[in-house]
Amino acid sequence: MSTLTGRLSAIASIAGRTPTGATVNFSEESPRTVFGSSTFSLAVMKEKLKPDTYASVLSTIKSGQKLSEAVADEVADAMRLWAVSKGATHYAHVFYPLTGASAEKHDSFYEGSECGGEAISKFKGKTLIQGEPDASSFPNGGIRATHRARGYTAWDITSPAYILESGNGTTLCIPTSFVSWTGEALDTKTPLLKSMQALNKQAQRILSLFGHKEIAHVSATAGPEQEYFLIDKTFFYSRPDLLAAGRSLFGAQPPKGQEFEDHYFGAIPERVLAFMYEVDRELYRLGIPSKTRHNEVAPGQFEIAPLFESANVAADHQQLTMTVLKKVADKHGLACILHEKPFAGVNGSGKHVNWSLGNATQGNLLDPGDTPHENAQFLVFAGAVIRAVDKYAKLLRAVIATAGNDHRLGANEAPPAIISVYLGDQLADVFDQIKGGGATNSRQRGKLNIGVDVLPELPKDAGDRNRTSPFAFTGNRFEFRAVGSNQTIGTALSALNTILTDSLDYIAGKLEGAPDLNVAIQNVLKEIVDEHGKVIFNGNGYSQEWHAEAATRGLPNLKTAADALPAYASHEVVEVFERYGVLSEAELHSRFEIAVEQYIKQINVEANLVCEIAQTKIFPVASAYATTLADSVTKLKSAGVATSTATLSKVAALVVELEGDITALKEIHSAAGEITDWTFKVLPAMLKTRKTVDALEALLPDEVWPLPTYQEMLFIK
Repeated sequence: MSTLTGRLSAIASIAGRTPTGATVNFSEESPRTVFGSSTFSLAVMKEKLKPDTYASVLSTIKSGQKLSEAVADEVADAMRLWAVSKGATHYAHVFYPLTGASAEKHDSFYEGSECGGEAISKFKGKTLIQGEPDASSFPNGGIRATHRARGYTAWDITSPAYILESGNGTTLCIPTSFVSWTGEALDTKTPLLKSMQALNKQAQRILSLFGHKEIAHVSATAGPEQEYFLIDKTFFYSRPDLLAAGRSLFGAQPPKGQEFEDHYFGAIPERVLAFMYEVDRELYRLGIPSKTRHNEVAPGQFEIAPLFESANVAADHQQLTMTVLKKVADKHGLACILHEKPFAGVNGSGKHVNWSLGNATQGNLLDPGDTPHENAQFLVFAGAVIRAVDKYAKLLRAVIATAGNDHRLGANEAPPAIISVYLGDQLADVFDQIKGGGATNSRQRGKLNIGVDVLPELPKDAGDRNRTSPFAFTGNRFEFRAVGSNQTIGTALSALNTILTDSLDYIAGKLEGAPDLNVAIQNVLKEIVDEHGKVIFNGNGYSQEWHAEAATRGLPNLKTAADALPAYASHEVVEVFERYGVLSEAELHSRFEIAVEQYIKQINVEANLVCEIAQTKIFPVASAYATTLADSVTKLKSAGVATSTATLSKVAALVVELEGDITALKEIHSAAGEITDWTFKVLPAMLKTRKTVDALEALLPDEVWPLPTYQEMLFIK
């Protein structure tokens, strides 16, 4: 038997590793001076553009006024000069196709002169506004014929262009929408922008009913928390499953996991903290307001969270944050894993999307104030959310349905697949009063005296938080906790904005022309609570009792992506998206087809990996060890030494079982067709193979096991 595997070599290299990369010192490079230094921000535009041009750009951003060709030319030239001054030779229209990842096509600023002399840098407004990447190889869900290849990118002026640095240079990146030649959205940005436009219109209708005369543009806002794992990249490259599928398909539980709960908010390991410092610096340069960093629950798991931004910009910045996390991790000899459940038996990773809406004149429209029972405007917006979530619960489940998230939802760090709304004690009480005929009081905040003289008396919120709820009110926003860590937030935000638009439209229709606005508000809120209050749940979402109760309430429990994804193409979803011009029936059907296709492809890759790893890595070493044990038993018996054959029997039986598991999985895999086959046949066969392999891991000598173990990957930094 080998005395040194790749695993042990990896451990030795990690133990002898010396820090690399420059130290980040914010006393020398202040975040205040760094922030936004790599973005073509409004401040930069104000400095670089003529006053009239800058005013025109502002008008386009705030009110959608069409940008003239002359203004576009001036902006493009200023952007080019700024980018070239920062070392850029190329520009890229960055877009977000339905793969869930970012895409970009790089073009040079430079062209040869007519006289054959030195290269000349050029960038026209027409080129800034529109690009034409080949759209033939992006997923389209049957929305276009295979031979139709033309696609257009359209500059999104509301999201700042930025400089992306690499080891050898810089590139000007321009956020864009991506559509087909016939105009269908092939990305996540286009419907998000449309949903924000529709939401603004209906929100302004509601605000005007409350007597507001000056109403600024109402924008949906978002602040997505990102959970992720870090492991040493020598381990990562030694695990074909992590490398190709993003999650470990094998792995026995280590002697210690997360049961001590000592990793959560614990001291950040020095190597990880160095990585976090550099991540923050890169994000600050890109104008991304990184606010929070900490250890998460599972060993090797961490979290980063930004401040709130406009939903569209937040979605762009979230995609960019994932890119930065992976890039900086690699520089520090780490691999950043964004899969929802990379390691069985410990917490998976989510992307908690904090979502709200507001404007410059009325502020945050989901801020209840100190006496929410008297804040009719807030209650109307909150009631609209309750109605929207209940009415379109299946849609919200569909937009977070992926192969990765199926492994996470319902576990002890993630909400169940049942979509419910947590309001907290204070708001739940107010809406209970509304149901009973009218709200007359609100539970007030209290004071918490800890009982130690030197510690201050703390303000105590009117209600606790609930981490088991998929959709929870958390003070002045709702937190959609069910979004997976590897997902784009644009899809979820488009859905949330659209269904809220529908509810606001419905409420405005009830209130407009009412002889007594206050009475009409009370009536519509009571109607909403009576009809949709079943979605409100403040208890433990993990309990079996809740699952039974949810069934009696009539709440859907779509446990798998196979159950959830058909909602994309349902009549009521198509109707609401088409009514507000966000997505057409064809575009929604394409998204359904793409989601199913990506799900099947992911499970197909995983099944191939299970067969390959089990057959080429595990079976040979297990068989060899069984042979070694058999030889030892024979020699000991020949020498007259009594010996037990229990371990040999276990290993030999598991080797035979593994061979059968691989054969069975291959047969089931080759016959799989519909999504239900992959969910209910292929995945169980993969799990059966895993159980056999994990049992062998517990019996084979450490020095021959070919894969890095959970204990090593999660705890060795």
